[in-house]
Amino acid sequence: MVSVRLPDGSQRQFEGPVTVAQVAASIGAGLAKAALAGKVDGKVVDLSFLIERDADLAIVTEKDPEGLEVIRHSTAHLLAYAVKELFPEAQVTIGPVIENGFYYDFSYKRPFTPEDLQAIEKKMAELAKKDEPVVRKVLPRDEAVAYFKSIGENYKAEIIESIPQGEDVSLYNEGKFTDLCRGPHVPSTGKLKVFKLMKLAGAYWRGDSKNEMLQRVYGTAWAKKEEQDAYLHMLEEAEKRDHRKLGKALDLFHFQDEAPGLIFWHPKGWTIWQQVEQYMRRVYQENGYQEVKAPQILDRALWEKTGHWENYRENMFVTESENRSYALKPMNCPGHVQIYNSDLRSYRDLPLRFGEFGQCHRNEASGALHGLMRVRGFTQDDGHIFCTEEQIEGEVTAFHQQAMQVYKDFGFSDISIKIALRPDNRIGSDETWDRAEEMLRAALRACGVSWTELPGEGAFYGPKIEYHLKDSLGRPWQVGTMQVDFSMPGRLGSEYVAEDNTRKVPVMLHRAIVGSLERFVGILIENHAGALPLWLAPVQLAILNISDAQADYAQKVAQNLKKQGFRVQLDLRNEKITYKIREHSIQKLPYIVVIGDKERDANSVAVRARGNIDLGVMAVDALVDRLRNELDTKA
Repeated sequence: MVSVRLPDGSQRQFEGPVTVAQVAASIGAGLAKAALAGKVDGKVVDLSFLIERDADLAIVTEKDPEGLEVIRHSTAHLLAYAVKELFPEAQVTIGPVIENGFYYDFSYKRPFTPEDLQAIEKKMAELAKKDEPVVRKVLPRDEAVAYFKSIGENYKAEIIESIPQGEDVSLYNEGKFTDLCRGPHVPSTGKLKVFKLMKLAGAYWRGDSKNEMLQRVYGTAWAKKEEQDAYLHMLEEAEKRDHRKLGKALDLFHFQDEAPGLIFWHPKGWTIWQQVEQYMRRVYQENGYQEVKAPQILDRALWEKTGHWENYRENMFVTESENRSYALKPMNCPGHVQIYNSDLRSYRDLPLRFGEFGQCHRNEASGALHGLMRVRGFTQDDGHIFCTEEQIEGEVTAFHQQAMQVYKDFGFSDISIKIALRPDNRIGSDETWDRAEEMLRAALRACGVSWTELPGEGAFYGPKIEYHLKDSLGRPWQVGTMQVDFSMPGRLGSEYVAEDNTRKVPVMLHRAIVGSLERFVGILIENHAGALPLWLAPVQLAILNISDAQADYAQKVAQNLKKQGFRVQLDLRNEKITYKIREHSIQKLPYIVVIGDKERDANSVAVRARGNIDLGVMAVDALVDRLRNELDTKA
């Protein structure tokens, strides 16, 4: 007898081994029809999977996150099937699931075209309508290698040859197409109804630029058409909000080949950057941080002590001088430890909080660079807290409250929290990692918040809390972090004099709220589609005269507002007022002030808010009161 336990706690008994599909059918015809896969003892498997012993089972449908992943994985194989039907000489390589979709890499004698993409998508729809069974079979490794070589699929053969000898590999058949895959997959191609091919790109085989350039086809797939429509609409909106386009249109910044991954800030863009920095500086000051500044370049020996040279070397820029090796700092923590170590510290000094707007450089691959979001040179609102183990929970709790207030002030309310746990490549004992991870959990419990956990995604020196915010399009961005580090202070000789006069090693907490200021500015630009709130806008209001007769009064108003700290642009050009209003509106300014004869004579101004909202005529003092209120509330 085989006993199958279902999610509702009920059990079903079978006289012998039973497939997932048979269990689904025993529950009901509706579930059997909706079933895409099964989850046996926590592992997602095909419906054909044979349950041979007592097990926990959940039937996976399109309503489950695992179901959507199975749909996307299977659609990637449907893409490969369609390509082989249309271009028999093409060779298939790999086709994984990615966020919101999938891709598949192909080797072919010529580049695919947008017209090819349309033909492939049409062929995919034809194959899906055939509702052909997707059948798994297992072959010995060497037999699978021989099979793929016999049909000219050399890349698949190479992949299998990297598998140890003596192991079996799984293949999936659908119609005339056979592919290497661990699965699981939908039971038949008819389950794949909502998909779209998105774009073409190049990709080196195995990610190595020495290998052949392959053709990557990206696609998206969904359980329901309305979900795909919403996703495609979001992409359209994201395209409009692309910070790189807005950066050019609003004259904020630019990039050029002479400095890949580095930013040329224009006056307006640098103003936004400064508003973020000055705001975060106040957060430092109000929460007991002392601002410091550490060197940009440090000796290799220091990076060896911290573990960065061994674990992070490929991301570091290295230089030499007078037969000594140095590295541009990829992070600020070792420098802050040196400042801590410069004096003898007592337990009475702890917690000691250092903050730095530290400029870092990381040698990112050129293909990974993406505007402000992924650069080689960036500045962090970086802070490090030196404390005792007993102080960790209080410091983490206080940081959480600070971070949530910052995100609220910047206009973000949908925040998810995650704990990234120990990676395989790490320093420190398991016992130390156990303590560090549990301390982060305890702090979040004290804050009364829920979180998810990310096994294997912590830093090599400690676990971390991550703050993920959602923008106005619902896109998640990982920004803030709080990390517990029991290792680096000891490696670098940090100590404090304890209450009993013994020397002890402090704990080091790594924290940042917005993270990379460059990236955060990019997020803000896209979140607001360039129409930044008054307190962040590089130009808060433009003052326009209708004719030369109001020029002197307009200058007087502009000087008055500038003296009161507002960022004002004065436009006295001899142009039609409608032209000037339209031009400044395109720049997404919060306010446009228009001055004609009536406004000059009444010592007043006519005010328009962004979105062509006419606020009418008001005294300059009334305008100032409105601006002050908006700045104070960060509306």
